[in-house]
Amino acid sequence: MSTFDKIRQATENTIHYLWGGLSRIFSPTDDEYPSTGVQPYEGDPATDKRHRRHG
Repeated sequence: MSTFDKIRQATENTIHYLWGGLSRIFSPTDDEYPSTGVQPYEGDPATDKRHRRHG
């Protein structure tokens, strides 16, 4: 295999690799997660006793 063929093959492999990633990024989602809707808030925020104001 000549140097030119190696360069050509490396270029083709790189383009194929990048094309696969780009097509995955810009393709419609294929996840199967259920839609959960709005989740209710229950509880009060915790008080952080480490940050006291002195004064």
